[in-house]
Amino acid sequence: MSSLQNIKNASLSQGRALDPALPAWRLVLTRELADLWIGGRALSLLLIYSILLGIMAYIYSFNTALDLIPPMEAVSEMLRHALAVSAFMGLIIGADSLSGERDRATLESLLLTPVNRRDIIVAKLLAGISTWPMAYIVAIPYLYVLAQGDPVLNLALLWGAITGTVLVVGYTGLGMLVSFWSSSDKTSYFVSLGIYALLLIPAELPGDTVESVGWFLQWINPMAAVNRFLSKHLVEYGAVAEFWTWLISSTLLAFLSVVILLKYCGSNLHLEARVSNKVWAALRRAVNLLVIAGLAVTSLLASPAHALQEDDGLSISIGGGSKRVRMGEKVEINTVITNNTSAASTHLIVAMNIINLDETGEAVDPEDWSPERTQYIGSLAAGETVDLEWIVNPILEGDFIMYLALIPEPSNTQAISHPVASSGIHLTVTPFTGPKSRNILPLVIGEPVLLLAITYFVYRHRRQQIDLGGSA
Repeated sequence: MSSLQNIKNASLSQGRALDPALPAWRLVLTRELADLWIGGRALSLLLIYSILLGIMAYIYSFNTALDLIPPMEAVSEMLRHALAVSAFMGLIIGADSLSGERDRATLESLLLTPVNRRDIIVAKLLAGISTWPMAYIVAIPYLYVLAQGDPVLNLALLWGAITGTVLVVGYTGLGMLVSFWSSSDKTSYFVSLGIYALLLIPAELPGDTVESVGWFLQWINPMAAVNRFLSKHLVEYGAVAEFWTWLISSTLLAFLSVVILLKYCGSNLHLEARVSNKVWAALRRAVNLLVIAGLAVTSLLASPAHALQEDDGLSISIGGGSKRVRMGEKVEINTVITNNTSAASTHLIVAMNIINLDETGEAVDPEDWSPERTQYIGSLAAGETVDLEWIVNPILEGDFIMYLALIPEPSNTQAISHPVASSGIHLTVTPFTGPKSRNILPLVIGEPVLLLAITYFVYRHRRQQIDLGGSA
């Protein structure tokens, strides 16, 4: 009896009338979803995923040091980890999709059915990405609690859904491509995990270390590029129009993966992999070397560039005299630059500085407080005025003075600088209170327990069905 007939019989035995006009890919998809979800592998991955998210959310609320992280950063970090684990689940499922069938000796019966092989690829791809909607639903409560009413939640939910879908499709398709060329699960998993590690290492590096990898290497890395976009848009309030190019690599990965799967793999799917062991051995060595090289490159530190300035007859004013804010709360500062001379100025640079008024307090690094410490405004004509906006996110408690320095670009290497300083704004920063541990603990415990209960009942129902089939 053919596998297609088995699918039909299984559908009829469960009380579902089989529509003769039902596309073949939907028949295969039904079987794949049953194997993935009723078989329990997807639920097990989802359970582990919820536990990991719960641990991270609890750490954010419990640890005193991490409690200083403002809501937008906590939400961005949680979303970043949720996307990374979701992409990993898609990659693992994709890596098993075809090589696993070869290992279990079930691919032959599937290929002998009258189902078009492209339909098989489509069904397996859709089944592979089916874990993403549930993973995203699991992450939403954690994002909601960590946001604490901050408007960043809406942006995080929107861009999390968009970027997550693109990443999961790309990584699932990548895993399927590796599985297509692999004769065994062992080979497929090894290569897929090596590729994942290679792409994940630079993406997880924080702060200035990321810069040392190089803009281009970050841009072509789908995971790192998405993280960069989310950080700029959610935490540093960057406009989408300014940073949308960071989504190109992830979109390109998803597009190329799907196209290659449908155009090439769909018409060349065979019982045996068409790649020799020597090729895979060489690929494994290449992956190992690339991972080692990636670790070495990401450990390098880049030296920041500096500039000199000069000129007179310029003024800078800053709006406001004092502000009282919470740690992590967004502060918007407006400044006005004016050229008071009768001639055009040289190119101008404006730099921010923040001073702790407590001599025993911790020194302030303005780069940690603002997404944009320096702005370049070009040349101003005689009498011309330009407005600049600054965003500050205080991360320390206490009293601080913020001021700006206006510095003309030097005409030569021997030119003397004449900076012009603005008046200072007095910032009084009060403590930030993160989500209480007792408030988030029910969620941390509740979600895994609920998923564990669902997994138990699914397994129990499956066991009963098997027993009934055996007794019949």
